[in-house]
Amino acid sequence: MARLIRKSSTKMRFGALIGAALSFAFGSAPVMAQAYQCSAPSRISVPNIKQDGKTRRLPVSGYTFALSWSPDFCRGREARPAMKRQCSGDYGRFGFVVHGLWPEGRGGGWPQWCNTARRPTPAEIRPQMCMSPSAYLLTKQWAKHGSCMTRRPATYFKVSRILWDSLQLPNMDKLSRDDALNAGMVRAAFIRANPAWKANQIGVKLDRGGWFEEVRLCYGKNFMPARCTSRQLGPRDSVKAKVWRGL
Repeated sequence: MARLIRKSSTKMRFGALIGAALSFAFGSAPVMAQAYQCSAPSRISVPNIKQDGKTRRLPVSGYTFALSWSPDFCRGREARPAMKRQCSGDYGRFGFVVHGLWPEGRGGGWPQWCNTARRPTPAEIRPQMCMSPSAYLLTKQWAKHGSCMTRRPATYFKVSRILWDSLQLPNMDKLSRDDALNAGMVRAAFIRANPAWKANQIGVKLDRGGWFEEVRLCYGKNFMPARCTSRQLGPRDSVKAKVWRGL
């Protein structure tokens, strides 16, 4: 199984690779992270995660960086205790949030649940809570995906943060008011905010009713934007889309 980091010299090369790739792709554009206010919790409880699939060890051929649209995710979940931090509005209102950074394998498969005894610490989880406002989600993403990329949760979260901070987020409120909106227009809005990207490198996820759920950005092994597979890309540009703005 290919791992990103095996010894200290590899760690240095890995960090330099990400830095060089992002500098080339995004230059010195200002960062726009979370669109609304957010306060990180003072105390974090790291949950136990139960493996819900088979261990699958495959060489890593690229990555998907999934950004969920929180207003859609929270629709109908506002009062659920488990979703309180993200969906109640008591801790800020969220626009895009990081669902996860996922390693991809060749041939349409992906590595997952690579056995590890390491668990994130509260100190590692807390700084991520305005990027991914769920300790459960963060812990599961490490266990299911991050464990197949690197040996340390801190490194997985650091890479996710670097990618997140490199992006400008499109104006979804404006898009939501366009009655002619389709998947291609969502991709085009992301490209306007991030000119280094191309339409075939931006996946869009819609639910069965056409509501926008997620953008999935495709990266190569070098963390440069890369062409998505059909599985990653999602619906054709002409497919109608809607954006939920929240209550």
